[in-house]
Formats: sequence, C-alpha cells, structure tokens
Amino acid sequence: MLKLNLAATATIVVLTLGQGAAAECVGKNLFDHLPAAQMDAIEAAIVDVPFHEGLIFEARRDDQRITLIGTYHFGDARHQPMIDRLRPVIADGNALYVEAGPEEEARLTKALAEDPSLMVDQSGATLPERLSGAEWQALADAMADRGTPAVITARMRPWYVAMMLGISPCMIRTMAEQGGKAGGLDHRLVKVAEEAAVPVRALEPWDTVFTLFADLTPQEELDMIRASLPAAGYADDYAVTLTDAYFEGDVWKIWEFGRFDAYANSGLSREEVDRQMDLAQARLMNDRNQAWIGPLLDGAAAAAAEDRGIVAAFGALHLPGDRGVLSLLQREGFRIERLD
Repeated sequence: MLKLNLAATATIVVLTLGQGAAAECVGKNLFDHLPAAQMDAIEAAIVDVPFHEGLIFEARRDDQRITLIGTYHFGDARHQPMIDRLRPVIADGNALYVEAGPEEEARLTKALAEDPSLMVDQSGATLPERLSGAEWQALADAMADRGTPAVITARMRPWYVAMMLGISPCMIRTMAEQGGKAGGLDHRLVKVAEEAAVPVRALEPWDTVFTLFADLTPQEELDMIRASLPAAGYADDYAVTLTDAYFEGDVWKIWEFGRFDAYANSGLSREEVDRQMDLAQARLMNDRNQAWIGPLLDGAAAAAAEDRGIVAAFGALHLPGDRGVLSLLQREGFRIERLD
C-alpha cells in the first residue's frame, strides 16, 4: 500500500513541477471578492516591479535574440492560442529551453518511484510529533482530501507536504486520472519543438527540486507547512484566481495576492509572512533565475552564429522583478520588448 501511494505521489510531483495535467476544476475568482482596500494594496505592491505584466517577450543584443514565454504548468484550454502563435517561432528557433526536458522528467520520475526517501523521512520525529495537535489535525485532513492518508503524511518531507497543500484536491484527482496526457504549456511547447525537430534543452538538472530545500532549518520546514495550511481549504478558488490572473498577464499580481492572503488568513505576523515569502522567492525563483542566465547566453550566442534565435519557456513568475530573468538579461545588455 505504501509503495502504491508513493508511486502515485511521485507521478504528481513530476506533473506539478513542470508538466501538469488538465485541471477542469470549479471555483470562484477571489479577486472579485476582495475588499477595495486590499485590492489597492496589492496594486500598489506591484506597480513598480519591473516587467510585472506580460507573458511573451523578446530579448535582443546585437544579433542575438531570445523569445521568452512565461508558462503555467497546468493544462487549460486557453493555452491553445499561445501555442498556435508560438509554433512558427519555435520551428524557426535553434533550440527550446525549458526548466526540465523529457530526459530530466524521466530521470525524476524514476528516482521518485525507486527511492521513497526522497519524499519520505524514514527516521526521526514525525510531523504529528513536530506540530501542535491542531496543526497536525488540519494538515492530516487537508492531505487526506488530496489522497494521502495520515499514516503516510506523518513521514512526508515538509517541502513536499507544503507543495501539495498548494494544489487543489480536484487538480490532484484530475492529474492522477489523466496521467499527464493533457499537459501544461511547457509540456505542450516541448511537443511542438519535437514535432519540428527543434532540440529541447534543460535549464537545470533533474534533481533541482531536492536541492532547493536541502538546507532549511527544522523550524523553516515547519513554517513552510504553517504558511501553506490556511489556503489549503479553498485551494480550488485559489487555483481559479491565479489561473485567471495568469491568462490576463497579471503575473506579479499572483505573487502579491499570496502575500496579502497570508497576511489575512495564515495567523502569522506580517514580518513572518514576509520572511517566508522572501525565502520562497529566493529559493524558487531568484537563485534559479541567476543559474539560467549562463545557459541562455550560451544558447543565444550559438544560435546567432547560425543566424537564428532561441526560445525559452518557464514558469511565468520567473520573468518579473529586479532579479527576474528579464531584468537579468537587461543587465547583460539585452533590449527587452513585450510581444503580447
């Protein structure tokens, strides 16, 4: 039973990290129900963030050019117009760069299925021993809604638990049922590249997810769960809200919505919420963004030698900000133009 459940969760990790299945879940857009003062605060928080809107950009430096696409990792019918628009761009490119290509995805799937310790801490204190009684009960209920019984959740690694709490139960059921057949934008653009015989390059190693949280303190691990728990109960609404914002191109609004929602509902102080958000931004975005610049520069230079460009597609939240990919390329002398 444990092995079967771990195999299923391994599949969900891979799908969630880069190539999610179609999620046809129903919920409400929480932006439509926010008090005006909270909406104003969110708008004020994003107004000065570089490149806070937009999903498709071109970066040019001399004869080097990179088309950059901010993606959404779950399936949605609204992806199709962007796929149609990008098909000729990818076909004309020298390579498509993504967070993880098919080879990396296969290696991650194999590792997760064969080595339970990657997701399960088989020694040491369990989560019910580390959390308060009320916290553990809330966590056990939320994970049960997501198909993971308490006996397994108790030994799960906190980073994985926190990630699962951010996905609605409906999405998880849909992913498990469809098995990745209807992928997110990343997955579908990879298929476009494969059909056009355009090489697919990975921006990072297959095991990156395990290094992102490797050196967290025990307290930071638990705080990841605590920060994720409040929104777990309305994750379908949360998913609709963030998905709608993505398709409207309001990329950084997604991030700041999470911050202000945590201010209101997490039970943590604003200082603690900000600390958690800063930690997540550094680990999940900023550090990875910086690591991607070298491969993108090398790829653009190699493509320019053949009078071609490259295409890069990765999670939309990697585009904006002072330490986002667009700002980092701008500092390298690239001129950035929004195309959508």
